[in-house]
Amino acid sequence: MTIEARPFGRNSYGEAVTAYTLTGKGGASVEILDHGATVRSLIVPNAVGEKVDVVLGYDTIGEYESNDGFLGASIGRVCNRIGGARFSLGGREYVLYANDGANQLHGGARGFDKYVWDVSAEDGKLTFSRLSPDGEEGYPGNLNVKISFELTGSNCLTITYDADTDAATPVNLTNHSYFNLNGSGDVLTHRLRLNADRFCEGAPDCLPTGRLLDVTGTPFDFRSERVLGEALAEECEQTALFGGFDHNYVLSGCDAASVYAPESGIAMDVYTTQPGMQLYTANSLSHRTGKHGCVMLPHYALCLETQLFPDGMNHYGFPSPILRPGEHLHSETRYAFSVR
Repeated sequence: MTIEARPFGRNSYGEAVTAYTLTGKGGASVEILDHGATVRSLIVPNAVGEKVDVVLGYDTIGEYESNDGFLGASIGRVCNRIGGARFSLGGREYVLYANDGANQLHGGARGFDKYVWDVSAEDGKLTFSRLSPDGEEGYPGNLNVKISFELTGSNCLTITYDADTDAATPVNLTNHSYFNLNGSGDVLTHRLRLNADRFCEGAPDCLPTGRLLDVTGTPFDFRSERVLGEALAEECEQTALFGGFDHNYVLSGCDAASVYAPESGIAMDVYTTQPGMQLYTANSLSHRTGKHGCVMLPHYALCLETQLFPDGMNHYGFPSPILRPGEHLHSETRYAFSVR
């Protein structure tokens, strides 16, 4: 395992940004920016041994700051949406910044994706840490967060999340990588399996209604591997709400998902300790150019965001996102790559 660092320019706050590359023994490598603890590149071998970059990203820090979509970023304090950009805790209502209509999305005006994190390296693992101070984006409590990246085994990227707080506060952390196992083009021929019997019913604003629906007999049933393009066509025909999938799935076990691209022969298996996973098929990815001149359009990638359920503090029966003093948050997600 090797770790290399290189300058990646300065962000709009004048802060120096550094790109760190982890290279594993199985041929995989991952490049992570300290700006947003962002996965910029993830290179794995395809079926004939060629190296393929399987995540979308940009060539400059300016592009990360000027474009939407949270490509590859670590998301917090609370990922996904909070209805009405507010929640009640301990008899007090907290009003947050609304950056998605009336709701908050992925941490607000300046979420975790827009900060330069502290970095440490030990035993082939990169750890990104920061203190989110009391009141940041309207959230209570000083929150210490650590996110670690490690290439383990044969081409497996492991991400661990740890957090502690000095006051009760909601916390829901994830990574927002956009995966394309061919490296470019659309992902309509990718084959997807999700280990989930239920999903969160979504309102038109992508907030959960609070109802958990059975996937049986619906376009949302991925318990057996399905061609993504066929599933997208069925979903759009039946619901016509989101232009694709943007839903949280209730996972049935740590074996969360698998994706396979027949063209490249690359397969990715996802394992997590989290109870939910957002399937997002890049429905709102507007036309743009990313690293290496790669063109991006809707459905040119898919996101598998492991998480607690969206808007969990506002729905009875959802896993609670509230972290309290004396408790320790820890979760782990692994992306294991192979070829078929």
